[in-house]
Amino acid sequence: MALIPRFFGNPSVFDPFPREIWDPLFGSGEASSLPNLQIDWKETPEAHVFKADLPGLKKEEVKVEVEEGRVLKISGERSMEKEDKNDKWHRVERSHGKFLRSFRLPENAKVDAVKAAMENGVLTVTVPKKEVKKPEVKSIEISG
Repeated sequence: MALIPRFFGNPSVFDPFPREIWDPLFGSGEASSLPNLQIDWKETPEAHVFKADLPGLKKEEVKVEVEEGRVLKISGERSMEKEDKNDKWHRVERSHGKFLRSFRLPENAKVDAVKAAMENGVLTVTVPKKEVKKPEVKSIEISG
């Protein structure tokens, strides 16, 4: 979350946390069309945990994939509400359309054990970490 607000969806020149720095796949043409799609990524001792706010979406409308090269992809689509010709709209602020976010996972990620759950409009993706093997230390006797 930037400290300087973004106006009209365009990044501020003074944004201290631009996506180009923290999103490894920024500029790959895989940006979100939903301007408010925000995903948190935290690392615990056991796993990498991603949380995305997806209010109003069902789990069937969201797809979580891991591609070769340890790339986690979260995608889906929010459909526009059906219009009735007799309805008079005063304001439309909820966004709709397709979204796709990609994250390059670190080398310690167990990509074959990823789990995803959706509860109350929050998607939680858990990527367990591989166990770090401590290097074996062998003592060498000093002759003399």
